[in-house]
Amino acid sequence: QVQLVESGGGLVQAGGSLRLSCAASGVIFRLIPMAWYRQAPGKQRELVADISRGGSTNYADSVKGRFTISRDNAKNTVYLQMNSLKPEDTAVYYCNAGERLSDWGQGTQVTVSS
Repeated sequence: QVQLVESGGGLVQAGGSLRLSCAASGVIFRLIPMAWYRQAPGKQRELVADISRGGSTNYADSVKGRFTISRDNAKNTVYLQMNSLKPEDTAVYYCNAGERLSDWGQGTQVTVSS
């Protein structure tokens, strides 16, 4: 079973920064793509960023230039560095392994105040 543990969320003011981490187990981490999703109350879960096994990255237009996804294969961990945070970034953030969209961790709450 894939196990995902997200951490690093919190409450910040607009313009602030947070770094999220996701530790994965039960998977050969270096061989699979990883991604960050987020879900705000009353909204669909949306893709924020993804990173391939080789390190290629993609970002949603709403976060491009502000967020950076990275991975450390030695630690089985994917990160999301979030800068210049906006209130509309408020959501529960989840990581995903290998596009298994039925498998999620508990998520980590990010709240951005105006």
